[in-house]
Amino acid sequence: MSESKQINERKLLMAGFLALVAAGIGFAVRGGLLNTWSAKYGFTFTELGQITGGGLLGFGIVILLTGFVIDKVGYKKLLLIAFICHVVSAIMLFFATPVFNSAGKDATYQILFWSSFIFAVGNGICEGVINPLTSDLYPNEKTHYLNLLHAGWPGGLVLGGLIALLIGGGIAWEILLALYLVPAAIYGYFAVTEKFPKTAAQAGAISYGGMFKKCLVPFFLFLVVVHAMVGYVELGTDSWIPKITGSILESESKGLMLLIYASSLMFVLRFFAGPIVHRISSLGLLLVSALLGALGLYLIGSSSGAVMMVVAVTIYGIGKTFLWPTMLGVVGERFPTSATLAMSILGFAGMTSAGLLGGPGIGYKQDRFASEALQEEAPETFDRIKADAPNGFLFFKEVTGLNGQKVAAVTDYDNAIGTDKKIAQENGTWDSKQFANLRELDAWAAENKEFQEVDAAPVVEAGLVGSRSAIKVTALVPFVMALCFLLMILGFKAKGGYRALSEDEA
Repeated sequence: MSESKQINERKLLMAGFLALVAAGIGFAVRGGLLNTWSAKYGFTFTELGQITGGGLLGFGIVILLTGFVIDKVGYKKLLLIAFICHVVSAIMLFFATPVFNSAGKDATYQILFWSSFIFAVGNGICEGVINPLTSDLYPNEKTHYLNLLHAGWPGGLVLGGLIALLIGGGIAWEILLALYLVPAAIYGYFAVTEKFPKTAAQAGAISYGGMFKKCLVPFFLFLVVVHAMVGYVELGTDSWIPKITGSILESESKGLMLLIYASSLMFVLRFFAGPIVHRISSLGLLLVSALLGALGLYLIGSSSGAVMMVVAVTIYGIGKTFLWPTMLGVVGERFPTSATLAMSILGFAGMTSAGLLGGPGIGYKQDRFASEALQEEAPETFDRIKADAPNGFLFFKEVTGLNGQKVAAVTDYDNAIGTDKKIAQENGTWDSKQFANLRELDAWAAENKEFQEVDAAPVVEAGLVGSRSAIKVTALVPFVMALCFLLMILGFKAKGGYRALSEDEA
């Protein structure tokens, strides 16, 4: 490639946009597969949360590592490494069912967890690259273009949600999830063919030590804590939104449609961040967003009818739209010369929180509230449906959740067992090793057939209680965020008001 080739800002912005589209597709389709994996492999809500959370954890760790090496390796090479990770993750998906048939649930859990983790490594490298890259490409409109860049995420969620609607329609779930490789291939092409700018450190504007020193100030550390809450609310909650809203509306497809709707709303609104920021400032936008997010989550947990659920999801969708990119914009505005490191630290906090706290924590809350409700209302049903082992979360007490396969067998036998059993018997493969786990579940269902009608209603009701209670408790997180943003606004007001700093001032 000629050294004289000019940097094409639009193509590089598009590469970052498509990287987030790929991440969004994988995230949304995986969220739509939670019920499928629960019924097919027998995972509890906590285990499903650990699979999705493990991916987010990998995302966060790699964003941080990218921040430490980006000034040595450069934007271009890191984006190519991210593409390789996305390809490897897709290949691993096709081993899940064969491994389950030969080695069982625990081995399948490892396949899905590590596929999710490697996918997230690719996402993390992309996130660590494209945020400071966009900040470098558009130094005078950082918040606006970071919001444009991050419109790729909800755009991917929309596409992923539409793909997830095909689950159960005859196309293998592995193929549906691997479709994120289409936008990944395009950003990979741009990574190979386009010229990238140098980072501030590569250009000699600041040393690595100087960047690190600028981050060791109270305001930045406060931003890190707040962004951890942003990650919990946006990504941790979105892992569960299709499942939770679907269970409340008694329709998995309606849950996916609501995710698609909320993501479409985000996609459109992020193109208007610039004018909003000019009117109320970045911190004012964050305060309003957090308040709307808290209200929306509480209403989701309280709503029952489709109309009220759409209203609740609309408020939640508007609330979460600007949080992540505007936080990055604040960092770009207040720490312009150390953006590569500062944005990576912020991204690490958000993703690690979503992975360690958001996904598993919301899964744990559902397990806890659902199992407590079932034990209280129908203890004998709980004894029949409970998982084999308890699950814990941080310092909270261990709880024994509900076995996903048994729940599916009790509430929808044909979909969980009957259809596959009939086809296997017709093909003469029912007695093969491939269906050993399904035969075991079928034997359990036959043994407890007399209780199926008794168990179905309380199991469904307990799951609904778990979903509602978990999401309402989660609404406390954006409420605390709103208080933090209010403190920031008051603090800057006492010093003359919030404004972006130039590189000379920073």
